Amino acid sequence: MLQEIRLHGQINASVEYFSTGASRDIYHSYFYEVHDGGQLRFFSPGNELHIDCDGVSYNGNGGTFCEYMFGVDMPLADLAKEEVRNRLVLYGTTYDESDRTLRFTRQTQGRMSFERLFFDGNAVCNYLFFISGSFSGPVQTQQEEILRLLGKLLKRSEYVGAADDSLLIQEIFSLLGLRSSLYLIRLINKKHKEYHDAFKALYHTYRAIPDHEFTVLQELADKLEIDSYQQERIRVDIMYKHPENRRIVDEYKNILINCDRKGSINKLENARLTRLKTLSVRNKIPSALFYTLDEMLKNDKQVDLEEDYISETRQILDGIFLHERQIDASIDEQDMIRLLHAKRRASENRDHTFEQILLDTGKTCDEMIRDGADFSLMESLSYIITFFDRYDTTSAHISQLAFMPNSRFNEGMIRSLLGSLRAFEELSCGLFTSLFFGDILTNKYISNYGRKKILILRDGLAAIIADRQTVHQLLQAMRDLDAQENLYSLLLSHIKERIRKFYSLYNTRAEQEALLSEVAEELHNKGLLSAPIPVQLFRDVVVNIKTEAIYLHNLLPQIVANRDTLLREDFLENSGLDRFYVEELEREYFELNELAIDDLYQIRKGLNA
Repeated sequence: MLQEIRLHGQINASVEYFSTGASRDIYHSYFYEVHDGGQLRFFSPGNELHIDCDGVSYNGNGGTFCEYMFGVDMPLADLAKEEVRNRLVLYGTTYDESDRTLRFTRQTQGRMSFERLFFDGNAVCNYLFFISGSFSGPVQTQQEEILRLLGKLLKRSEYVGAADDSLLIQEIFSLLGLRSSLYLIRLINKKHKEYHDAFKALYHTYRAIPDHEFTVLQELADKLEIDSYQQERIRVDIMYKHPENRRIVDEYKNILINCDRKGSINKLENARLTRLKTLSVRNKIPSALFYTLDEMLKNDKQVDLEEDYISETRQILDGIFLHERQIDASIDEQDMIRLLHAKRRASENRDHTFEQILLDTGKTCDEMIRDGADFSLMESLSYIITFFDRYDTTSAHISQLAFMPNSRFNEGMIRSLLGSLRAFEELSCGLFTSLFFGDILTNKYISNYGRKKILILRDGLAAIIADRQTVHQLLQAMRDLDAQENLYSLLLSHIKERIRKFYSLYNTRAEQEALLSEVAEELHNKGLLSAPIPVQLFRDVVVNIKTEAIYLHNLLPQIVANRDTLLREDFLENSGLDRFYVEELEREYFELNELAIDDLYQIRKGLNA
């Protein structure tokens, strides 16, 4: 039957101890002495520990162990194993970096100050131990046998962090057997523990600790004379161990470890790392937890760079699979906004990578659900696809209106746009405008009438939402503009033809009035027009024809001769003529004058560059 004797006391103002001797007949053994009221000696044949007010002296087998604190310099082998919780150091044992093996020596005698013990080990709690009865031979052989028998258990036991000596001893004796004697001393830094408990209470209450509470905490640290490094270690460790933080940080760590082993980070891994950092912001996880890992694992491996919107898309879409790791990576409103802007940029750049990522995500979801994964994966993807479908439909309607002459809008299209507007505005106020109107209104190839249509649509939708206009009124305004566009095109073609055949001059008011009368009569006779021609529209057509003539006869020859792209751009920006229309005039000019069309492309290329 296992017997235990426990001693508890305080060594100095900062350090207290809990010692346990455990064996089958511990009551018949003497294993400790007290000298001068302030020095302790724990011993067994061939082993001893001296504890005084400054530190610990040791000789024999055994060593120290403690729970790892997050951010300490852990060997990669320990860092890579989720089940490894504890740091184990055996006296006289060194690690050879060249072949990654342990070396056991006879030099197991030494001394360690409390400052060093709580600096190298856990800031709050550390164990010392030695064993008698199970191991014989030279001390280095004993150490090797101890590691072989108990190393795995001591590095994985959850009772070390819980400071549960009874259950820890039972675990150890399940491997040792009752022929052995175990001597276990737990040392507590009382000042560090007081600070630890105070910070833990605040962090679990507030997560983001208020300034006034943190000031009180800092005053406590000053009173206890805890240096800033130990304060930081304690805070980071507590923040990491919060359940909501640990899952995300561990996943980040695991990805980094895999990348570290192969020496590089691919696009998908980089996206996952960034996504986890994004989730950390959402969950108020301190960035210090990630900086610590980045420093430990040197997150600077080569990664193939890609457009930021593609990288962001990978981050969010791949993030939905983190649910399988019990990490809440559900798509929220901010994620959806970022995805929609990424889709907009991909469309502008004709970047098919975006759609391929979406297809790959859908395929992976199908496979995982087929294999028994949570159906919430598909719900997340469906949420995204629903907004993407709205985006595609809305974008197609608006682009058609802006760039296709004589496009026809109907009441169903307007109501569809209203539904999309409400859905996008629920995500973020102004999102609909930024997605669909911001870039299109500055597009160099939008026509004058296209711009007018977009403005009428934008303002009309807003007016309908505000109950200042009806769908029918907006539809009628757009139809009126369509009619005006058609009449403009009709006048342009007929006036140009009439000028070409009959008029060389049309500058004076009398000449223009005569031209207006003749064109109106011709259109009426052909049945193409029943109402009078609006005078202002007629004058706009004449002005544009004059501007066109100036370009073709004066400016374009100079542009071609001098490859003057700046002159061409200045004309296009200020003439009021549609860029598509001017480019068609240029093509006709080159064909008529039998010029090399490649020269025109070079001029345009210089402009676009």
